[in-house]
Amino acid sequence: MSDAFSSSSETVLQRAVDVSVKTNTPLEKLEELYQIKKTCDFISERKFEKVALQFPDELLVDSVAVAGEIERTSNAKTFILGDTSYGSCCVDEVAAEHVGADCMVHYGSACLSPSTRLPLLYVFERRPLDCEKCADAFRELYPDTQSHIVILYDVNYVHAINDVLSLLSPEYPNLAVSELVVDGEQCYSDGWIRRRDKDTCLSEPDHKQVICQFGRQFSLKSALSVTDYSMFYVGQEGATLRNFMMTWNRCSFSSYDPTTLKGRTESVSVNRALMKRYYAIERAKDARVVGIMVGTLGVADYLTVIQQLKDTIGRAGKKCYMFAMGKLNVPKLANFLEIDIFVLIACPENSLLDSSEFYKPVVTPFEMEVACNKNREWSEEYVTDFRHLLPGGPSHVPLSDQQEEGDETDVSLITGALRSHNLMISEPAESSYGSSVVLRNQNMTVANSAASFLAERSWRGLEQKLGETPVVKAVKGRKGIAIAYEEEGTSS
Repeated sequence: MSDAFSSSSETVLQRAVDVSVKTNTPLEKLEELYQIKKTCDFISERKFEKVALQFPDELLVDSVAVAGEIERTSNAKTFILGDTSYGSCCVDEVAAEHVGADCMVHYGSACLSPSTRLPLLYVFERRPLDCEKCADAFRELYPDTQSHIVILYDVNYVHAINDVLSLLSPEYPNLAVSELVVDGEQCYSDGWIRRRDKDTCLSEPDHKQVICQFGRQFSLKSALSVTDYSMFYVGQEGATLRNFMMTWNRCSFSSYDPTTLKGRTESVSVNRALMKRYYAIERAKDARVVGIMVGTLGVADYLTVIQQLKDTIGRAGKKCYMFAMGKLNVPKLANFLEIDIFVLIACPENSLLDSSEFYKPVVTPFEMEVACNKNREWSEEYVTDFRHLLPGGPSHVPLSDQQEEGDETDVSLITGALRSHNLMISEPAESSYGSSVVLRNQNMTVANSAASFLAERSWRGLEQKLGETPVVKAVKGRKGIAIAYEEEGTSS
């Protein structure tokens, strides 16, 4: 140990921290868990030379062994992608393009959001599922065998769902099971994902309604809607289940956790969650300066929704700024006090961010549209997939042609102050020809813009102050760490 550290410094540096570490998977099980042979066949058949392997943090411990086996079998050069810029469920095509990859292999949980740049192979974890106990939990939760139920699941349990269905379908004639589907001709999987065209989600020949959302597809019986069904989810509590519950918030949900081997009825907390989201919408209505945060560079049409948000926010008389900052945290967003509210563009599973710890709320593109588009009203519909908001999408609502005309006002439910839906209104203003009423310039609509907020700050960050700071001679600084510098000595 160097003499530059005091005894107290050594204690800090050598302090033990308990961290749970996943052990390496034995070599004989790598093939089963990571489907190495089928991955190599995928690479060899298409003659790919550079392959990007994207692992989530919890699977990085096996990444080197998997990459070595793939290189040995397929003769392709592999690049391991870890600590992705955004959510690990999304395909990080930008990182793959940085290394010049010809294709990608995505391991672990996936949101199945469409990506368009590179050929893509999904390899799921194949987590263990006790089908008998799952079926028993299902029977206990749904004693009425005539119930209309849809089985949803985490992608890592897709390999066992057919076994569960074989146990339940003889008893439950009205059971519907979702299958995994994905947009695009360049997406592949180990036989579990079916590629589809947009037209396949309209209806089947027998007039059954087909629901396609979040990479899942299932058929409803004729004359029934999705609200007539209950949802049974196989998987752990998390972003995927929360996304389903918020979207189909009028359906009753239950779940089975394969790790605890227990089923349960999900509570009505989704209603409270919706009220929290509505509060965020009210904050968005009060906001004058909006920060558009880019939370994905891989999901298709993210540039289109950015432009649509800019138009919607601008026509509502608000000013917007765009940010790209990777994974979000409280300190990052706290640097921008000028922003009244943030809108996050991300995949459906990552867009429902709990912003209770942030200094300013974070809303979804749908919530921002509810706040800014007079034609869109808050209703039982809740949209987490921003692609549905675009022209041609099932939830698209065009802006009103009179969006910039008139002065409709209401009262803010948060501040109690009078609020204008459209800040671009006519006001009396001084002119060289007298005190006639003139139209306010659009560039002056936001009185409390980020620039004026910055000018009012007492501290504005690092400033050069050329010629104002005296030149001083450099001196030797202190050694050690802030808790105990060497020259301070130790107390007796």
